[in-house]
Amino acid sequence: MTKRKTVYDYNIPFEIWTKIKPLLPLAKSKKKSGRPREDDWKILSGIFYVLRTGCQWKAPPRIYGAPSTVHDRFQEWQKAGLFERMWQAGLLDYDNEKGIDWEWQAIDGAMTKAPLGGSGTGANPTDRGKKGTKRSLLTDAKGIPLSIVADGANRHDKMLVKKTLDAIIFERPSLDEGIQNICMDKGYDYPDIRELVKDYGYTAHIKSRGEENIRIEIPGFRARRWVVERTHSWINRFRRLLIRWKKKIENYLAMLHLACAWITFRTAGLFG
Repeated sequence: MTKRKTVYDYNIPFEIWTKIKPLLPLAKSKKKSGRPREDDWKILSGIFYVLRTGCQWKAPPRIYGAPSTVHDRFQEWQKAGLFERMWQAGLLDYDNEKGIDWEWQAIDGAMTKAPLGGSGTGANPTDRGKKGTKRSLLTDAKGIPLSIVADGANRHDKMLVKKTLDAIIFERPSLDEGIQNICMDKGYDYPDIRELVKDYGYTAHIKSRGEENIRIEIPGFRARRWVVERTHSWINRFRRLLIRWKKKIENYLAMLHLACAWITFRTAGLFG
């Protein structure tokens, strides 16, 4: 039988906490005396509980502190850029342990429902025009997330390519260190996109329309674009991201950054 998860399974592991703690912004000094500030590790575990389970902010168990405190601390850390720095720290660990594979990168978009609307949403053409969000993701050859951006579901994938490449949060090696390829599906098969990725120093691998379902029978051929689709699937396992319930795009992106940090730390082998 599969072990049923308990509240304690959502606690931030000690191995990750030692990496995150130095990244925390300094706490604001209180003007008046009162209750001591809730423990940062406990609060971050509460934020992760919300991300993983998809529950409302008022629903986390009280072992993480008052729900309002958990939400307030999330807002405080989002404004301070903590979750993006966590992702960068995860990439640094991964690069040191296994090495980011820059040779074959992949980019793809995925859409999710956004019933409350807000910034960065639009009519989803695949969901009867209902409100939705599109996220554009860039990964390395093994599916490690390197960049993620979000916009309305009505935005064509090609319109997010430049924004995604500009949002890479880890220093990209120079082309003197080797060729960098980028794999894209037929939705990116446009002359201006081919020219754009060339300007960024990439060798484009884009299947033309009509070639997407052609089976390639070349000895030693290795499919490479599927890793970005798998990473989108990993992100969807964080139930808070399966449907976007946040109106503010910056809060939604903060949750995406936290999910990418978790994926990267885990793939680096920092914890089980």
